[in-house]
Amino acid sequence: MFTGIIEEMGKIIEVRKTSTYFTLTLEADQIIKDLQVGDSVSVNGVCLTAASLSPSSFTVDIMPETVNATDLYQLSEGSFVNLERSMPANGRFGGHFVSGHVDGTGEIVERKPESNAVYYRIRTSAEITRYLVMKGSVAVDGASLTVFDVTEDTFTISLIPHTLEVTVLGRKETGDKVNIECDVVGKYIEKLMK
Repeated sequence: MFTGIIEEMGKIIEVRKTSTYFTLTLEADQIIKDLQVGDSVSVNGVCLTAASLSPSSFTVDIMPETVNATDLYQLSEGSFVNLERSMPANGRFGGHFVSGHVDGTGEIVERKPESNAVYYRIRTSAEITRYLVMKGSVAVDGASLTVFDVTEDTFTISLIPHTLEVTVLGRKETGDKVNIECDVVGKYIEKLMK
């Protein structure tokens, strides 16, 4: 379980691909300090397991299902990613419940500066937007954000200067892909109502 409060941006230093899966080696400064083999790490919103460690990097395996459901396949050496360790039971809870189980991807179709913020309109499927509500929570590349507008196939988020600076979203432009995870509460309510 994660909170969607990004701890740092990591950098991909190696990508090893086969025909069906791949591994990533990521350089990190902060989270590496107490990371252990087997720990869960959110990488651009995707819950992955630290498979090996060095003093400044860690490696994760990306299985076929993750390749199909996320945009991680686009990453290459030199790419930056959002990183967050799983939430400790005695830790602060600053965002919303984020499982790291991505619902799908979207494409940034508009990036519009507005005062001290930047609005991002993201196009995605109706299967995702059905779980989004005005002023509700959504995780985009693992960052916990507030939804400001929803249509059948788009939603809008707003990033403050801090979020623009400390997450990969500040580097993304129109046409870039993002990972999306809807607030799990809506999915549970829908299932119970059936």
